[in-house]
Amino acid sequence: MIHPSDDVPRRAILSGSEFEERIGYARAVVDGDRVHVSGTTGFDYTTMTISDDVVEQAEQCLRNIGSALAEAGCTFADVVRVRYLLPDRADFEPCWPVLRRCFGEVRPAATMMVCGLADPRMRIEIEVDARRPATAGRPASSVSPPSE
Repeated sequence: MIHPSDDVPRRAILSGSEFEERIGYARAVVDGDRVHVSGTTGFDYTTMTISDDVVEQAEQCLRNIGSALAEAGCTFADVVRVRYLLPDRADFEPCWPVLRRCFGEVRPAATMMVCGLADPRMRIEIEVDARRPATAGRPASSVSPPSE
């Protein structure tokens, strides 16, 4: 029997973040039917700027994640696991409406952790794991990242 990952090579997805090159990681890795999206912060990778507002950072995190998922052939509807990392637990609840827009119908397994992040400007980091759809012709989900 052929395992699903045996016929699909491992593939890295890069976002263009300077951190990927400096640290040595990929925004996401496609491994068979699994997609692992690295912890993603609220940086706009085209300008390498970040908002001071935690909700705006959460929205940008989700746009960044949405781009990686799309490149991997997934949508937020394919997410099975999400991890939220925040330096200040009081910042989590204000983000709930934004997070619910992407994950409220999907209901992935989720964890929130309070921890330090690499840069003091970062107020939230989000990591997801998804499972790629079995058929490429599957209709797109109505679940989408926040618009700008």
